[in-house]
Amino acid sequence: MTSRPVVSVYSKTGSEVASATPLPAVFTAPIRDDIVQFVHANMSKNRRQAHGVFWKAGMQHSAESWGTGRAVARIPRIGGSGTSRSGQGAFGNQCRKGRMFAPLKTFRRWHRKINLNQKRHAVASALAASAVTPLVLARGHRISNVPELPLVVDSLNVDTTKTLLSTLKTLGAGEDIKRSRDSKKVRTGHGKLRNSRYVLRKGPLIVYGEQNENVKRTARNLPGVEFVNVHRLNLLQLAPGGHLGRFIIWTADAFKALNGIFGNWRRTDIEKGGYVLNRNVMNCADLARIINSDQVQAKLRAPKTSSAVHHGTKKNPLANRALMNRLNPFDKVRRANEQKQQEERHKQRLANIKKDRKATKKAKALRRKAFNGIWSGMQESFEQAEAAFQKIGTVEESEEEEEDEQ
Repeated sequence: MTSRPVVSVYSKTGSEVASATPLPAVFTAPIRDDIVQFVHANMSKNRRQAHGVFWKAGMQHSAESWGTGRAVARIPRIGGSGTSRSGQGAFGNQCRKGRMFAPLKTFRRWHRKINLNQKRHAVASALAASAVTPLVLARGHRISNVPELPLVVDSLNVDTTKTLLSTLKTLGAGEDIKRSRDSKKVRTGHGKLRNSRYVLRKGPLIVYGEQNENVKRTARNLPGVEFVNVHRLNLLQLAPGGHLGRFIIWTADAFKALNGIFGNWRRTDIEKGGYVLNRNVMNCADLARIINSDQVQAKLRAPKTSSAVHHGTKKNPLANRALMNRLNPFDKVRRANEQKQQEERHKQRLANIKKDRKATKKAKALRRKAFNGIWSGMQESFEQAEAAFQKIGTVEESEEEEEDEQ
């Protein structure tokens, strides 16, 4: 993007400035490389012609799959016997004489529809980039002898190609034309066998108006030089390959017609009805310049000079007693009270255990005494019962003996 009040209009001789003309607003449009590349990629697809392969190619074989169970692939195989062709795979793209993968069809979507506003934004960006010297140089054009960009000539309506070439050399475009002419070579690949056998670099683009109709005839035989009417501007010529920065030579009438074509944010009677040029989000994209400007620096606070509170690692007060004592001086008393309470609880627990053991021991002695009394009583009862039993047995034996004696 470039912005200045007027642009010099050079005479055919190129040595003097014939007049000056205001810079059209389209040269202040933002340079959107993303839009240009998107539109160019889709526009270039619209030149393609439908092509494809024969719809039966690779499928004209008598073949059928052998199925599973024969330890071979399930690809269809040529039938018959007695020849090496029988049993060979067919139809698949991996097979000899098979069809290609995804055969091209003529009903593929070859062309692309592009939004009209997008195309207009892309053309405006390409025109704005053509006035930026670094972009033009980066694209490869030789413009070291060109007096000014954009380069405007009062008229190129000459009668012969020789005169036009002399005028372009006078304006400083001769070096770029020579670069384009010397770059002609045979195209690489099989394209050389088709209609375009040679390729060459792009040279300057001449944009003419209604008052310079002879340009179409005189410039058509100059290698690398292209021409286009200002009312027929095409992105494929303004940014070949989607690369911004085409070297453009304007005629004065074409240059003055740009405001009537693209508008200037105020006119409504423009050729591209309803179109409004893009506006920049930032008038100045140099952030360093904005930040360091006096207006911004005057509103900033003074830089802080105080040192940091601490540079060490942060400590955990729950694990660091010294830090906890600084944060909470009562923590030492609380910890001592807690220790004292813990000791008292331990003493009380020991006393309770001792008391419980003493009571348990006493109860156990009482149980043992009661058990021993019961045991001794039972033992005495058994002894008395046994003695009585023995006594009865002795009496019975004596009676039996008496009976036997009788």
